[in-house]
Amino acid sequence: MIYYEHKKGFKLSMEAFFKLIRNPFLFRFFLLTRLPAAFLAGLRLELITPSRAIVKLRYQFLTKNPFRSTYFACLGMAAEMSTGLLAMAHLYQRKPAISMLVIRIESQFFKKATGVTRFTCEQGMELQEAIQKAYETGESVELPVVSSGYNEQGIEVARFLITWSFKRKA
Repeated sequence: MIYYEHKKGFKLSMEAFFKLIRNPFLFRFFLLTRLPAAFLAGLRLELITPSRAIVKLRYQFLTKNPFRSTYFACLGMAAEMSTGLLAMAHLYQRKPAISMLVIRIESQFFKKATGVTRFTCEQGMELQEAIQKAYETGESVELPVVSSGYNEQGIEVARFLITWSFKRKA
């Protein structure tokens, strides 16, 4: 694993974040208290490393649309979470704190999402660099991040381009 150590303890902070977020009970508690819609939709974290995150979403009663597929808003929620968790890992316990905000979302849908859809984001290192730039300059830094959703057969069903903005808090 690659870590950018801007100061002593950053690697430990990231590991502490991973330990918290990988705990199924604590992750579900986080969803329930901070993102109740994601909790109800049943989002699950399948994998997180400094460079990659995979979030799983099942087609079920609370995620379905009238066309017998997963509702696009639920797909977007899973895609955003796969990118946002990577950013949060690189921001965890940073001083001074850095704010993060979604400023743009673009999406493409290729196939009906039925069954399980896994959203993968592999731009953790780019997120880390953008966050570090925001930390060093104090200026707002924007980064478009891709999250692709794949069905159980490995076919891409949707792709989201989520643009994050990072800025050091005063």
